[in-house]
Amino acid sequence: MLDAPHHHRLVIGLGAASRLLVAVAASIAAFIGTVAKADAFDFYVLSLSWSPTWCKAEPGRVGDRQCKEQRRFIVHGLWPQNERGWPQYCRSNEPDRVPSSMMRVIGDVMPSIGLAGHEWRKHGACSGLSQERYFRLLKEAYGRIKLPATVFDGKIERRLGVDDIETLMTKANPGLPRDGVAVSCDAGKFEEIRICMTKSLGFRACDEVDRQSCRLKTVSIPSAR
Repeated sequence: MLDAPHHHRLVIGLGAASRLLVAVAASIAAFIGTVAKADAFDFYVLSLSWSPTWCKAEPGRVGDRQCKEQRRFIVHGLWPQNERGWPQYCRSNEPDRVPSSMMRVIGDVMPSIGLAGHEWRKHGACSGLSQERYFRLLKEAYGRIKLPATVFDGKIERRLGVDDIETLMTKANPGLPRDGVAVSCDAGKFEEIRICMTKSLGFRACDEVDRQSCRLKTVSIPSAR
């Protein structure tokens, strides 16, 4: 009887150890699943950022390269997306850092190596592609999009309805459904256009992305000057 309390503690200890092993096994399984399913997503979202909005948001940005060059749209990212939610920070055999030499490939559409590195680690690694293939696909996706030249020439500040922007995009890009494009805004200013694309870069609908579109009726489109 004197050993009973010790025996009881031993049983509790074994139970806790068992639960810990189960938890560790589950964590390992989840980790392996993340690695194995880095390319398990449904479609891409091509996010195009209106550079003048970003440049004018903070005074210190005026000296940034893309602001000096008076860029208009730049590629914010090409994001693997699921019908509900999205993967991020997937494990990859590729390095975390993006070499500066990659700017020769994407510098005309994504002018910052810092942005490229962030986008690769958070989104690109989940594509299942190599760095080079991912960034070439990103640039190819941008090349598939036609942007209404008059509205987005960056010469003067304009004010336009969010619905009008989406309508202009669908008219300029045959096959792009209305629920396959979304406008994002910040503090009443036009921020980004997000376009849903298949893995082969065709247009497609995307209800969840479309529901996240800017809720304002009109937005200001800052000039690039």
